[in-house]
Amino acid sequence: MITVRRASPQRRRPQKSITPMRVLVLGAGVTGVTTAWYLARAGFEVSVVDREPQAALETSRANGGQISISHPEPWANPGAPLTALRWLGREDAPLLFRPHADSAQWRWAFAFLRECLPGRTRRNTAAIASLAVHSGRMLRALRADTGLAYDHLERGILHLFFTPAEFAHARGRVDELAEYGILARACDADECVALEPALAGARPQIAGGLYAPGDESGDACRFTQALARRAEEAGVRFHYDTTITGLSCTHGAIDAVAVRDAQGRAGALIADAYVVCLGSYGRALVAPLGETLPIYPVKGYSITAPVADPARAPSVSITDESRRIVCSRLGDRLRVAGTAELNGFDTRINATRCQAILDWVEARFPGAADLTRAEPWTGLRPATPGNIPLIGRSRISRLWYNTGHGTLGWTLACGSASALADLMSGRRPPVEHFPFLAGR
Repeated sequence: MITVRRASPQRRRPQKSITPMRVLVLGAGVTGVTTAWYLARAGFEVSVVDREPQAALETSRANGGQISISHPEPWANPGAPLTALRWLGREDAPLLFRPHADSAQWRWAFAFLRECLPGRTRRNTAAIASLAVHSGRMLRALRADTGLAYDHLERGILHLFFTPAEFAHARGRVDELAEYGILARACDADECVALEPALAGARPQIAGGLYAPGDESGDACRFTQALARRAEEAGVRFHYDTTITGLSCTHGAIDAVAVRDAQGRAGALIADAYVVCLGSYGRALVAPLGETLPIYPVKGYSITAPVADPARAPSVSITDESRRIVCSRLGDRLRVAGTAELNGFDTRINATRCQAILDWVEARFPGAADLTRAEPWTGLRPATPGNIPLIGRSRISRLWYNTGHGTLGWTLACGSASALADLMSGRRPPVEHFPFLAGR
């Protein structure tokens, strides 16, 4: 049970003690830990519960490493259906759909198609861009305040295009990003190589690029674990090795979270408010309450390999727009991630899809990394059909959400968490065009 710590009276001016509102955050990934941090900074008494032995061991463990403010356009866009059809049947395709006899999968797929309509795509892009810009500001402020080290680089992201048709859209994207306050510029192949000399070998294949100097890269797992330690020092309590088994709801309000510890002992954690930050697993938890979260797991892959030749390994973060692959330098490691697979809650490593990433590294940056020592990883990214995360108050009293960030969890983490802290404090977050949840 969560204990309540009461403020001690001052010596000279005794006053009535104030009990801070107790908040229990469900999940210790990058979203859950940043949520705990900003809530604690806002004056809440915060605890976090997670089934793993420490923070960031699931979806936040080995993502692509990009703080990609310059890529607010969702996967659901007018060109997505045709692109998906071209990839159909390819085991190594950037987007792989494995049909299941699962109504949730098909509902999500049809909703995704609806979000591909031009008007919806524009609306979703504006919302994501606004939150992403805010999140970048909050991350920089947090780093300045804490000095956290997580192999971060502030060298921007270079989006590469390998066909003239794809590059032709880059200038239009520059203008669109400028409308959202995001700086970017179109680059020819020579400028791409000048920005990142490690691309010299790939120069003949590059049609052009889009460079966003304000973007960053860094290890989300190291960031999350370092922030969790800081939060714990600041009074946040972490319940690790604790599995959530259900929510107790009485008269339309959550009054406890049922849990089981590592020894199998059942118990309950009690607070005044509860925040769901469980990624793809939050949907099943709240379904018995009549809550339907439009979240489906989108499986992503990455490899992490030691840098073998620093001169051949990029330090500017790279996005291959043709293959939907991203590459980030994390200290003496190279992280390469990509692909999206709709395959339920399957977390097995697909060797073919990992090999496609390894082949990409060898083709674009030959000799840069020791691929014989590459560590494969896969994680379930909690995606909504339009890529809009769910942030705000549930219809159920005392229940809040900060989940559904899809491929942008690392990019949007600090902005989402600080916005939720604002909402729970009764303030409107400084984020325009974003559809925060307002409960009933």
